[in-house]
Amino acid sequence: MKRFYFILLILGPAGAFAQKGSLRADVDKKAQAIEQKVIAWRRDLHEHPELGNNETRTAAIIAKHLESLGIKVTTGVAKTGVVGVLQGGKAGPVVALRADMDGLPVTERVKLPFASKVKSTYNGQEVGVMHACGHDTHVAILMGVAEVLAAMKKDIPGTVKFIFQPAEEGVQAGEEGGAELMVKEGVLNNPKVEAIFGLHINSQTSAGDITYRPGGTMAGVNDLKITIRGKQAHGAYPWSSIDPVVVSAQIINNLQTIVSRNLDLTENPGVVTIGAINGGVRFNIIPEKVEMLGTIRTFTKADETMFIERVKTIATKTAEANGATAEVKIPYSSHYPVTFNDVDLTAKMLPSLKASAGADHVRLKSPVTGAEDFSFFQEKVPGLFIFLGGMPKGQDPLKAPSHHTPDFFIDESGFVLGVKALSNLALDYMAMKK
Repeated sequence: MKRFYFILLILGPAGAFAQKGSLRADVDKKAQAIEQKVIAWRRDLHEHPELGNNETRTAAIIAKHLESLGIKVTTGVAKTGVVGVLQGGKAGPVVALRADMDGLPVTERVKLPFASKVKSTYNGQEVGVMHACGHDTHVAILMGVAEVLAAMKKDIPGTVKFIFQPAEEGVQAGEEGGAELMVKEGVLNNPKVEAIFGLHINSQTSAGDITYRPGGTMAGVNDLKITIRGKQAHGAYPWSSIDPVVVSAQIINNLQTIVSRNLDLTENPGVVTIGAINGGVRFNIIPEKVEMLGTIRTFTKADETMFIERVKTIATKTAEANGATAEVKIPYSSHYPVTFNDVDLTAKMLPSLKASAGADHVRLKSPVTGAEDFSFFQEKVPGLFIFLGGMPKGQDPLKAPSHHTPDFFIDESGFVLGVKALSNLALDYMAMKK
């Protein structure tokens, strides 16, 4: 009896490992089989992009697909979001997988047979609409993951929640939405999510590669508005004025000292950018008021607090030194936390990424000063956000069109790896928690 028990102890883990390998092989086979379907979904979505909180066509396509797979579907989450719940055949944890759905107010220049010709209205202006950040890719990949995992339902040791999120790029004036609203509406509950995974296609990383970073991965962002008030005068008599244009120039220059003199660059990067200045209506009138809009990007809460305090001090004191006043609003309209990859979760899931892509195709990346509202999910549960290569192999990353531009381009050969990676992350996490 003792000898028999000893044999079970040896065979038990080996059997579990074999089953895990068998599931991964099944994922690979199924992902390859639906590659062309994923590409077709992406091309259709690319041709018909929709702005944040208006993704009705996209949501309908997603919901119909999930329902056809026997997945329980909820629509209208955070306005246009879709959530699917796939309960596996075995007991286990709840894992969430997320894809964002919205396009951008960008007019496409890429010469593709499925290029977007869509026009819409954004903040009162007529604009072109384009998937200039790859959210069409994210949706198509997660639809593929849903199909792969639904076909393996009886072997899944837990529950998978598919979160198709609207408005990652932000919303129009006066609206709310995105991951923050999804969290408010309880998307991580009923059933309660234990861990969440997401990916972002990258147009400057070779297709077939995955990059990742533990800890602060993408910056936390606050937008800002500075209003400088002075004294209006004729442009011929500047001594009669308190010139807010000159004050604005001094403030902009002084703000650059935050990064160069206040931030410990050996620890984390940071950014202060003024992107818009508005003031005056005529060449020979010194205006009474100037407004500036900008952004702050940091990787820790301490740095965020320091940046906000320094911007306020520099703006108000520079204005005061010139006899003017400055009102500072931070955030002015939006704030995303740092996209923070749980360090322990990242370490545990790294073998899964390497098994999906091959160890030579998984690399540590530098921090990204762009922002992602996936961070709102990570504030509530441990999360891992990775980057999937979408650049044609052999292309110079410095010459590849960047995200949010009219020339943004994605190599579709990397999509199947995205399906494998998200599927394996979910299955491997659940296997570890058994």
